Amino acid sequence: MTRFAGKRALVTGAGSGIGAAAARLLAAEGAEVVAADLAGTDVHLDVREEAEVAAVARDVDVLVNVAGIGSTTNAPGTSLDVWEDVFAVNARGTFLCCKHAIPSMIARGGGSIVNIASVAALVGLRNRAAYCASKGAVVSLTRALAVDHVNDRIRVNAVCPGTVDSPWVRRLVEESGESLDDLTARQPLGRLGTPEEIAEAIAYLASDAASFVTGSVVVIDGGLTAA
Repeated sequence: MTRFAGKRALVTGAGSGIGAAAARLLAAEGAEVVAADLAGTDVHLDVREEAEVAAVARDVDVLVNVAGIGSTTNAPGTSLDVWEDVFAVNARGTFLCCKHAIPSMIARGGGSIVNIASVAALVGLRNRAAYCASKGAVVSLTRALAVDHVNDRIRVNAVCPGTVDSPWVRRLVEESGESLDDLTARQPLGRLGTPEEIAEAIAYLASDAASFVTGSVVVIDGGLTAA
């Protein structure tokens, strides 16, 4: 398939996990992909820095905001520095990328934005205070942008993954002292998700097949929030 032939896509957090899978899939389906990451996958990008974002998030038809960081403490155990850093990456970073991509999308006749939130935006998770709050902000921002830019032919949607087997999740497991077995056990489907499964949802939302979808929050969590 070449759903994205002639399209230019920016994927943040593209160094591994969901971001890398999304970048591969979009490229395989014809997009010119700018894979951006703090580690400099194709392009170095710190989504906290507006000047860097402004230089990268332009002349794109598709924006996929994956870059994010986690936290593994409750509110009393969360330092102000950690709280602000989590929000700087997850909420401010998503906002900045959208802010600077939207004008060029308008000039190009429209576009699609897919923001990666989390089931943590929808339910309370233990010892994830800053993370839950920041991802809740991503969901609310998604809906606001969808309403603001519907007449600009820009669709904005969010994906809320559950627990996905990725390097990022494995790092959080090490930090928190949890285990992958524990995380797997809480999934009604009995396994973790894969980055490729999330990438498929991203590609759908970014494509013309989802032309009637905007302001939506797509949950992909193995039944976690239904249990």
